[in-house]
Amino acid sequence: MVIHSAPAPQTSQRTGIEWVRRHPLAAYVLLAYSLSWTLWGLAYLGGGTPALVVGAFGPAVAAWLVTRWTGGSVRAWLQPLLRWRVPLRFYLYALGLPAALFGVMNVVLTLLGEPVDAGRLRTVLPSYLVTFVFVALLGGGQEEPGWRGFALDRLQASHSPLVATLLLGLVWGLWHLPLYGLGFVGPMMFVFFYTWLYNRTGSVLLCVLLHGSFTPALDHLILVDDSATVDAVILATMLAGVLLIIALTRGRLGFDHRSPALPSPEQLVTTSSER
Repeated sequence: MVIHSAPAPQTSQRTGIEWVRRHPLAAYVLLAYSLSWTLWGLAYLGGGTPALVVGAFGPAVAAWLVTRWTGGSVRAWLQPLLRWRVPLRFYLYALGLPAALFGVMNVVLTLLGEPVDAGRLRTVLPSYLVTFVFVALLGGGQEEPGWRGFALDRLQASHSPLVATLLLGLVWGLWHLPLYGLGFVGPMMFVFFYTWLYNRTGSVLLCVLLHGSFTPALDHLILVDDSATVDAVILATMLAGVLLIIALTRGRLGFDHRSPALPSPEQLVTTSSER
């Protein structure tokens, strides 16, 4: 009788690592979803706000793990997060674009006869600033080392910037499903503005600031009570903005102007001694 022993744990581990090395992007997405959705599930089951907040770090943790498992340089992966020396106009874009878009929405709502109250700005400004700081430091801003700092480069290495952004928008939007429900459509449009900024600057830090600006704009800068009309105007304005940036860049979304200092996915792979 021949007794077959179970595979050694080390063999199974090596097989898993080899799969990750062959499919780093798929591994990243699976990890990002698994980590975040598990933590958010715990939050809904009584884990409270801490589990909800920590779940936002799922994409960054997934990117760190896959970078290490594929023999990449964690230092090179983190460099764009520290890239702050970019022209002032890009800071104005990151901090001001969401407010400008929502300002347009308020003008449209006024033209449609909605009771927009500009006086609300005085009361919502403190909440806007608090939300900005929270999102940039602990909330959605911490997704950026994953979605932009890891996934976008790899998608653009094998797809056009437009197709890469569409794919990333789908994955990024659905990742928000447990938090936003049907609101997951929002990130699927926001993603185009992030791609242009990242391609023009190579800075994940600027994307963190843009993320920190979009969330409080959505939460606080519509100066009228919510309604079906408000939702339709938000959707239509964002779609118009997306079509405009695609048209102005001819679908390249800033890719032709990306920072020469930005490493390619191949350059991220180094010997383990550099990690």
